[in-house]
Amino acid sequence: MTSVIFLGTPDFAVPILEGLIDQNYNVVAVMTQPDRKVGRKQKVAASPVKQAAVAHDIPVLQPEKLSGSPELAKAIALAPDLIVTAAYGQFLPTKFLQAAQIAAVNVHGSLLPKYRGGAPIQYSIINGDTETGVTIIEMVKKMDAGDMFAQAKLPLTRQDDTGTVFAKLSLLGRDLLLATLPKIIDNTATRTPQDPEKVTFAPTITKEQEHLNIHLPAQALDQWVRALRPDVGGYVYMNGQRTKLWAVTPLAEKTDLPAGSVVERSKHQLVVAAGDQTTFQIDELQPAGKGKQHIADYLNGPGRDLTVGQQVITDEAK
Repeated sequence: MTSVIFLGTPDFAVPILEGLIDQNYNVVAVMTQPDRKVGRKQKVAASPVKQAAVAHDIPVLQPEKLSGSPELAKAIALAPDLIVTAAYGQFLPTKFLQAAQIAAVNVHGSLLPKYRGGAPIQYSIINGDTETGVTIIEMVKKMDAGDMFAQAKLPLTRQDDTGTVFAKLSLLGRDLLLATLPKIIDNTATRTPQDPEKVTFAPTITKEQEHLNIHLPAQALDQWVRALRPDVGGYVYMNGQRTKLWAVTPLAEKTDLPAGSVVERSKHQLVVAAGDQTTFQIDELQPAGKGKQHIADYLNGPGRDLTVGQQVITDEAK
């Protein structure tokens, strides 16, 4: 059996790990991020990959920092045939990559060389791309710069958000990896170098970027909302409160009102001005300290006094 050390952390990586197990690869260890506090109650929880590994009785390594750690030494000593990574979340030292007897490969969630970095799926949505995909690459010292073994494409729609694309690409990446690994193992896989002139980057989304820019055109604002959904949620300062926007719909209607102003208001609809005279309706939101609400519930509660022309969204809290 071909031995594998698998590295991954979020839900995206779980079907890939389980695919390796189902295809009888000998996963000798799983490396994932340390348990973290999650959710509003800040309970300590294991990563989805750790939970999957434990369910299959696979040893788990969780270094806070991989470089120079005892866990790194243990992993190198295992001398696996393959190192396979999928959204692990840490830089891998060269000496670890060299411990793979056959190859160290990564399942990357973009059509490389486009979107190297930690947030390729988010940026494909932010930029309004009509397609994305996965690439199986050789791991090298430089981030996401290795030769490409295989790619598969996935269309993007306006209904997609980061959650739906993660789920689709996870399965696509699993299938592509399992189809490619036998060729890598028997040294018949085609290697395609990445074109350096086509390289773009997708750095991890920062806390500052979670604050939605109401001055963007409505279409661009919608793309940011979907890119930050479902785990993070982009926010605005609405009616004086920090409020997350979970779903919005860009409209064809134009307006001369300033961005953030109420354009239309009824019992079931709130239309707001965005940048470039564009408008959008808010479908689902979440005021600070509250649960998610359909816009009708908000308009019957905290937003009941909103009027047309009112500046409901501001750049800063009042």
